Amino acid sequence: GKETESGCGERLRCWDERVDFQAAFLQTLAKYVPNIYSAEMDPLLEKQEEMAQIKIFDPLEWYLFREDPDVCLEKLRQCGASQLCGKVFKGGETTYSCRDCAIDPTCVLCMDCFQNSIHKNHRYKMHTSTGGGFCDCGDTEAWKTGPLCTNHEPGAANYFHFLFAHLIKYWLLPIREKTDHYYCVLFNDEHHSYDHVIYSLQRALGCELGEAQLHTTAIDKEGRRAVKEGPYVSCQETKEEIKRHSENVSQRPLHVEVLHADVMAHQKFALRLGSWLNKLMSYSSDFRQIFCQICLKEEADSEKPCLISMLMLWDAKLHKGARKILHELIFSSFFMEMEYKKLFAIEFVKYYKPLQKEYISDDHDRSISVTALSVQMFTVPTLARHLIEEQNVITVITETLLEVLPEYLDNNDKFNFQGYSQDKLGRVYAVICDLKYILITKPTVWTDRLRVRFLEGFRSFLRILTCMQGMEEIQRQIGQHIEVDPDWEAAIAIQMQLKNILLMFQEWCACDEDLLLEAYKECHAAVMRCSTSSQSREKTVLQLCGHTLESKRYRVSVDPVSIHLPLSRTLAGLHVRLSKTGAISRLQEFVPSEQFQVELLMEYPLRCLVLVAQVAAEMWRRNGLSLISQVFYYHDVKCREEMYDKDIIMLQIGASFMDPNLFLLLILQRYELVNAFKKIVPTKDQDLTKQYNILIEEMLQVLIYVVGERYMPGVSSVTKEEITMREIIHLLCIEPMAHSAIAKSLPENENNETGLEKVINKVAVFKKPGVSGHGVYELKDECMKEFNMFFYHYTKTQHSKAEHTQKKRRKQENRDEALPPPPPPEFSPAFSNVVKVLNCDIMMYILRTILQRAVQLETHLWTEAMIQMVLHLLCLGLLEEKQQLEKAPEEEVTFDFYHKASRMGSSALNALNILMLLEKLKSVPQLEAQKDMINWILQMFDTVKRLREKSSLVATAATTSGSETTKGDESTQDKEKAERKRKAEAARLHRQKIMAQMSALQRNFIETHKLLYENTQETQGREDSVMEEESIPLAIDSSKIALGPKRGPSITEKEVLTCILCQEEQEVRLESAAMVLSACVQKSTALTQHRGKTLELSGGRYLSSAKNISCSCSLLRTHFSDVLQPVLCHSEMPMVHMIPLTLRATGVRQPWCYHPQPFRS
Repeated sequence: GKETESGCGERLRCWDERVDFQAAFLQTLAKYVPNIYSAEMDPLLEKQEEMAQIKIFDPLEWYLFREDPDVCLEKLRQCGASQLCGKVFKGGETTYSCRDCAIDPTCVLCMDCFQNSIHKNHRYKMHTSTGGGFCDCGDTEAWKTGPLCTNHEPGAANYFHFLFAHLIKYWLLPIREKTDHYYCVLFNDEHHSYDHVIYSLQRALGCELGEAQLHTTAIDKEGRRAVKEGPYVSCQETKEEIKRHSENVSQRPLHVEVLHADVMAHQKFALRLGSWLNKLMSYSSDFRQIFCQICLKEEADSEKPCLISMLMLWDAKLHKGARKILHELIFSSFFMEMEYKKLFAIEFVKYYKPLQKEYISDDHDRSISVTALSVQMFTVPTLARHLIEEQNVITVITETLLEVLPEYLDNNDKFNFQGYSQDKLGRVYAVICDLKYILITKPTVWTDRLRVRFLEGFRSFLRILTCMQGMEEIQRQIGQHIEVDPDWEAAIAIQMQLKNILLMFQEWCACDEDLLLEAYKECHAAVMRCSTSSQSREKTVLQLCGHTLESKRYRVSVDPVSIHLPLSRTLAGLHVRLSKTGAISRLQEFVPSEQFQVELLMEYPLRCLVLVAQVAAEMWRRNGLSLISQVFYYHDVKCREEMYDKDIIMLQIGASFMDPNLFLLLILQRYELVNAFKKIVPTKDQDLTKQYNILIEEMLQVLIYVVGERYMPGVSSVTKEEITMREIIHLLCIEPMAHSAIAKSLPENENNETGLEKVINKVAVFKKPGVSGHGVYELKDECMKEFNMFFYHYTKTQHSKAEHTQKKRRKQENRDEALPPPPPPEFSPAFSNVVKVLNCDIMMYILRTILQRAVQLETHLWTEAMIQMVLHLLCLGLLEEKQQLEKAPEEEVTFDFYHKASRMGSSALNALNILMLLEKLKSVPQLEAQKDMINWILQMFDTVKRLREKSSLVATAATTSGSETTKGDESTQDKEKAERKRKAEAARLHRQKIMAQMSALQRNFIETHKLLYENTQETQGREDSVMEEESIPLAIDSSKIALGPKRGPSITEKEVLTCILCQEEQEVRLESAAMVLSACVQKSTALTQHRGKTLELSGGRYLSSAKNISCSCSLLRTHFSDVLQPVLCHSEMPMVHMIPLTLRATGVRQPWCYHPQPFRS
């Protein structure tokens, strides 16, 4: 005590007597520091601490306080604590974040503050700190409520302060080396493992395992360690040995330096001085303010940065222990005073680029880098707004990204991450995170300067997206399998990092209408620049159903294609926000219609969807696993919001602006399915057939999503809560799920929230766990009706499982197994034209073609999944028309899906409309599972028909209101009669047209096959002879004759057929009007036992040579006579047989032997 105070007094008098305090202070340090910290190889830490306290810090504290330091510091403590906690977290320490009150997930509390705050009774998350952050207790901008715990409630102002300028300058002074006393110092890095360092030290130093382990542990903890002491030459040799033993092909050598003993001693004392200052900052606000003022002061007439900026720029050169001290000092001083935190942030942004470049080339974790302090500044709302307005921080960050990634740009200025460094890109992600931090809180008030600065930053960000648009293009491998899978992880990882940032940019733009329109204009221009630069000049013309499409020549299966389209998807996001806010009405002011070019806008997202379809069809299997992995993440919950979902939206934008027929023609062309629908080409190549079928299924699925997926704010009037509820409903339709399983399947927002807790209780009930297992949520019964079998976030496995689960449930409830979609919400006005895709000519042609193939049982050209999708599209069309008819009278409803589906697809003799095809589908054995669905659709057709008739009746009644009831009824009946007469006349004209076309086709057929007609002998006979007898015994037991005078016995059975032309039903009986089949029969040896011979058997004969038998259709004899009159008048008639269907009532089922009877009227 007395000796210590005496020693202090001597040094105080020495410092007081001298005018130059700094010189006296430095002399004291030069005298004591080298002696105190001399034993660096085997330091006695407690002794060093005691000596430093007695010789240096005690006198210094007495000099500052002019009284007992303990007494003075206690006075300061009692005068009032800081409102900010500022506790710096160590690695592994527990932190708490309130999910109800935190502004963003980066706002955390230490354990003491949390336990003494209101947040302990709220929903909260616990985290393990990686080190480097600090407690936000007391920061009013970090919490919505309860910013202070009971320990940091406001008190009186502090009253005492001193200057620290001389102490801080000591850190920057050079040290003179006087003696040949050096240390070989090994530094920590994040590249070498413990074992590698231990091995290198053993080999280089020749030491034991225990000593090497001791050195390695100290290096990891403190950041450096002296491993050799001696003269310079000896230490230099040791340095080279360590480098030689630690270097190999895949790793750089360890970082080793030779330092003078005095330099080591003063560096160690500088760290101790930093800890002392750090402790002192916690006592007084005046201490902190003075310290901050000195650190921010710039020298007059000097270009050197201020002291704190110099310390930041040196951060990457400091070892781990020194960095920690510096960061703690910044936390305890600048970040505890809001005004100086703002000034520090300005300095940080001023040197942001060099700081980030240093960090990217550094070998230490981000947690011990000064760049990690960005989260403490950029997430403070007022500070973030100030940095955007005054320092243009968004532009600074985006330009930094472009400057640190130039090595990954190819010749087209697109990113290509082949052969990338995982460590370097991991550090680049930190810059992307800073962009997220600065945008995490949207501004409530927009100033002109803020709007201008944000647009500058947005334009700069679009330059990054331009480099990503179409990056890493791939081309389909044909023939040889790809030798090496390309690197794909980096591009997908950057997409994941940018997902929330893209959403936040869009949300910021949506806050202000003028800003949104300007941003849309800039983004549209960027997309058009990218699209026009890579467009082919060749054009193709496609014609189908009377519609013509002219487009650029391109094939996904041949030409390069990319899955990375952030520009197009950002434009889609801005478009739905234009729709949501109503600003889309002003779009032409910023993007004139002639410049909009919607075909170009949707081209690249469409190509991406086609690529996914072709991958599903296994057309890209020679491209390896990398493409399969990219397609997986394209649909995955981590990426789909800004990839897959936005591509669907862009197709909806295309459908809303384009003619629906041209829209579908473009889709058919890009899916390379034009030939598959234009003509039926039977192929023996099963793989090719399978590819076509899968591509058709994938295309139909996308069309279902385009017209049916409307749960997006802006596409329809739905909220985010409704979207989340729908996601949960469809997850629970698969099976009951635990809370964690549901949360993992939902996308997270910028605050890492899914919105699950807000809505889960509205749609599900929690089932508590039993003896073993875990609790699960089960869907409420009233929510089952919201199930959509073709929910666009289902994987194929989830789709199958959900369908099976729902059908099983309905079966248990003794209900039919039909699973129609729920009525979708109405499209917003900007997207109202999308529904026209459902009832356009090309859509009807597609649906009819697929149904016809199923009816005709051409098994290689259709699948059950295809039919399911067609039925789903029919449901959507009928539901849409039903909803419109229920809201408005018939004359105002232009959506006429019912009439289009009831119309004949062509003028062919055997043409059927969709209703007829559905009736026939019910008898297809392979579609037994779809029978309930078909019945539901037919009932819905009737419902829509009744609604239209009812609407017409209501309209008629409204116009004749005031008349007598009987007169009204008569008027209604007259109207119905007139309508029936009109329809009958239309049907007659339609039949007449069909017959004329058939006659023309037959004449053309005769002229084409004239030679065949001349070489074929005509067989004469009489029509009536075919029906003379019901039953005649056979002459030969071994065979039976089906037709002719000698036909075999028959079994009478009732059969009713429909005429293909007039649709009249006719029972097949002898006394009824004749029904006939037409068939062009030529010689065949398919089933004969006597090839090449002609056997006469009781008036019948066997065929002896090969050709063909055509398919046939049933129709009334009168129609048949009229249609075939030109053929029958021909002199040389081939074996064209008109077989009376009345004979089918005889039950003869052996058509191999026949009696040729040409039918003549």
